Amino acid sequence: MKEKYYDAIINILDYIDEGIQIVDEKGRIVYYNKAARVHDGIEDEEAIGRHILEIYPSLTFDTSTILKSMQTLTSIMNKEQEFVNYKGDKISTINSSLPIRSGKKIIGAIEISKNITTVRELSEKIVDLQSELYKPKFKNKKKKDKNNGTSFTFVDIIGQNKEMLKLKTLAFKASQTDSPVLIGGSTGTGKELFVHSIHNSSTRKDSPFIAQNCAALPANLLESILFGSVKGSFTGANDRPGLFELADGGTLFLDEINSMPLELQAKLLRVLQDKKIRRVGGAKTIDVDVRIVAAYNSNLKDILEKKELRRDLFYRLNVISMTVPDLKDRKDDLPILLDFFIEKHNKKNNKFIKEVSTEVMEIFMKYEWPGNVRELEHVIEGISSIYDIDIIREEHLPYHFTENNLGINTSNGKIEPLNKALERKEKELILTALNKTDGNVSRAAELLEIPRQTLQYRIKKLDI
Repeated sequence: MKEKYYDAIINILDYIDEGIQIVDEKGRIVYYNKAARVHDGIEDEEAIGRHILEIYPSLTFDTSTILKSMQTLTSIMNKEQEFVNYKGDKISTINSSLPIRSGKKIIGAIEISKNITTVRELSEKIVDLQSELYKPKFKNKKKKDKNNGTSFTFVDIIGQNKEMLKLKTLAFKASQTDSPVLIGGSTGTGKELFVHSIHNSSTRKDSPFIAQNCAALPANLLESILFGSVKGSFTGANDRPGLFELADGGTLFLDEINSMPLELQAKLLRVLQDKKIRRVGGAKTIDVDVRIVAAYNSNLKDILEKKELRRDLFYRLNVISMTVPDLKDRKDDLPILLDFFIEKHNKKNNKFIKEVSTEVMEIFMKYEWPGNVRELEHVIEGISSIYDIDIIREEHLPYHFTENNLGINTSNGKIEPLNKALERKEKELILTALNKTDGNVSRAAELLEIPRQTLQYRIKKLDI
C-alpha cells in the first residue's frame, strides 16, 4: 500500500512548476522532477546516480545550496543561486534547501527551486537596450554555425572520484576566462573531453573549435596549416587561411604540443603575445582572436629537461594548468564507468548485458589499465560486439586479462612452453604500445625501442 502512495506522489511532483531535487548523503542525485529537468536542460537518466557537482560543474561544495544545507545541517530558505549548466547556459534560481534526517543521521537533502532565468534575462536586455541608445554606432555580429566542431560537455565526463570532481570544477572556472590552458595526462585519460567541455561552457561556445595534433604533420606542413599560406610561397601554394584564421573568435586545441618543432614554437609564442599572425610567404599581419588550449601526454619534467618544449612558451601556456589522472589512480570510478559503457554499447549493439561478475571486477581492480578509460571502453565494446550474454565473466575477457597471460596453465599446473609464453607477452607489449599511441606505428616503435620495420614485421607475424 505504501509503495502505491509513493508512486502517486512521485507522479504528482512532475506536475509542479518548481524544480525538485533530492540527493543522498554522498551528494548523488536520487530524484529530479520534470520542472528541474527542463530548466537545467538535462534528461532524467543522465542525472540519476550522478554526483550533483558532475551535473553542475560551475558549483562547488561551498556554493551549492543543497550541499551546504547538508553540510551545515540547517535549512536554507529563498536563496538566489546562479550557475552555468553543462551546456554552457546561465541559469538563475531561487532555492529552498532542507537536510533530510533519519533519527539523528543525515541521509540526504531536498531542494525546491524556482527558475527566474527569463526574468533576469529580460532585465539585463532592458539595461543593454538603454545602453545601446547612447552608442553612435552598432557593430555587426558574425553569424555563427551551430556545429562548432565539438562533441562533449562536462556531463559527458563520468566519475565521482574526488580528484576528478575537483578537476571538473577547475576546468569550469577555466572556461570562464580567455587565458591559455595547458592540460596533461596519459593517452586515453579523456583530455579531449575536458577541452571540448571548456569550450562549450565558455563565451566562445558559438564560435569554432578546431583541434590539431602537432605530432601528425611534418614541420613545414604544420606551419602552413596553422598560419596559412600565400600563392607562390612554396611549390603548389595558394592563398589559403590557416587554423588560426578559421578559429577566429573561438578555440584552437593543440594536442601533443611538445611535438611541435622548436622554431615553430617560437612563432606560436609570438602569436600568443601579439595576437597577430602572418601567413607563410606573406608580408601583412592579420589580427586573430583565438583562445589556445594545449595538451601533452608525457612527463612534463622530462619534456622540459629534453627541451621538447621551449620554457618561454611553457610559461606562456601554463597560465591555467591541469592534469587528468590515469585510470589506475581513480579505480573507485571503475564501477560507474563500467555501468556507463555497458549501457552505451548495449544500445549500440542491441545487447542486454547487465553487469560484470565479481571475479571480473577483481581482475579489473588489479589491472593497471595502460590505455586508461579508452582501453576500458574498448574492452566493453569488444565483448558487447561478440557475445550475447547478460553477465561478463572471465572467459569473455581479452587474453591479456586471463591468468594464462603470464605463461601459467592454471588448469593443470603446467608451465606453458617458453616460445608460446614469449610470443604471448610480445603481442601484449605491442598491443599496449599501439594503444598508447592511437595506432601510430612509428611512435609505438619508439616506445618499444625497436626499428619501425621490425615492428611492422612482428605485427604481421603475430597477426595483430
